[in-house]
Formats: sequence, C-alpha cells, structure tokens
Amino acid sequence: MGDIEIVTLVIIAANVIASFKGFNDPSFFSNYKFHVGSIRSGQQIRMLTSGFLHVDTSHLLVNMLTLYFFANQVIYGVGAVGFLIIYLGSLILGNILSLYFHKDEYEYHAVGASGAVMGILYAAILLQPDMMLLLFFIVPIPAYVFGIGYLLYSIYGMRARTDNVGHDAHFGGAVAGYLITLILAPWIFSSHRLMVVLLAIPIVVLFVMKKLNKI
Repeated sequence: MGDIEIVTLVIIAANVIASFKGFNDPSFFSNYKFHVGSIRSGQQIRMLTSGFLHVDTSHLLVNMLTLYFFANQVIYGVGAVGFLIIYLGSLILGNILSLYFHKDEYEYHAVGASGAVMGILYAAILLQPDMMLLLFFIVPIPAYVFGIGYLLYSIYGMRARTDNVGHDAHFGGAVAGYLITLILAPWIFSSHRLMVVLLAIPIVVLFVMKKLNKI
C-alpha cells in the first residue's frame, strides 16, 4: 500500500470537510448538491461541488476507503497531476452522464464522490490488470473481472431503476477513468491490449442500448 500521498490526503480532507459541513448545514447541502433543475437553470458549479458532499458518514467512509486503497497505484502509474486529472475528470463526466440520463427529471438530485472514485478504481485496473480484489472483503477475484461485472451491473441498475444508487454517475466515472488513463498512459495499448478491449465492451453495450432506446 505505501504511505498516503499528499494529493490523496488533500482530496480526502476536502471530502470530509465539505461533507460534515453538509451534514450540519441543510442549506449548504441543498445549495451545492447535484440537482437537475438548478443545473439547467445555470448553476453548473453543482456538477463539481456535489462530488464532495455525501449523504451520511457511512457513504463518505466507503468512498474514501476505496479511494485510499487504489490511489497509490494510479499515482505511481501517471503521477500526482495525472491522478488529480483522472479524479476530477471522472467526477465531472460522471455527473454529465447523470445529467444526460435525467435531464427531464427536474427534481432529480444526488451527491457523492462515487463517480470520481470509480474513475480511480478503473484507472488502477488498467495500470495493474493482474491486481486482485476481495469481493465483499472475502472472495478474491481478478480486478478486471470486477471491472467488467460492475459496469454490466451498472447498466442493469440504470435500466431497472429499482434503487436509489446513482448508477449512471458510477458508470460515467468509470468511463472517464478508462479514457483519461489511456490518454495519459498510451503504453497500456501495447502492454495490456486485451484488457483495453475487454473493459471497452460494457461501454459499447451501454451506448448501443441507449441508441436502441433500451435504457
């Protein structure tokens, strides 16, 4: 794992400070959360600020722990600046995809760093495809199997809409992490070509389903 890097510590601190402010100040939370009606009326800053707010401490803890576990692999692969680009790019693209799918639902709202964290997770998978993950902290599986499976599950969740999880933001964040990492580390195309193709499959499936109005 290694020591926590400064850039990771800064991001975690920003999430903790903003989230606890939101926990204790409903007006602050309301003013900066992702809210379709407000964003479409011109408050685009919410596309960024909503990614630093969380619903409760457990939501915050899960996101920050996941970030902590995978941040170093990305920093070692693309550097601190690259890591920050992936994090913020995934946060924003995740919210852009969410806005795309919910643009006519003016009361739709969401918060959380999940899109950004998913981008970091997928960047780590691309950079170290032989990495193993513990599913439910118990079952070891290859990271790429988790990556493909999670994106397919996100497509199912976006189509079913049976829970309150922002699957579209998760998916958008993962796609951003995938694309930005390939731009920052083009050597992946030759070193991990099969992984690049496999992780692209769910992305293609989503946009084909959207084109066919299946989602």
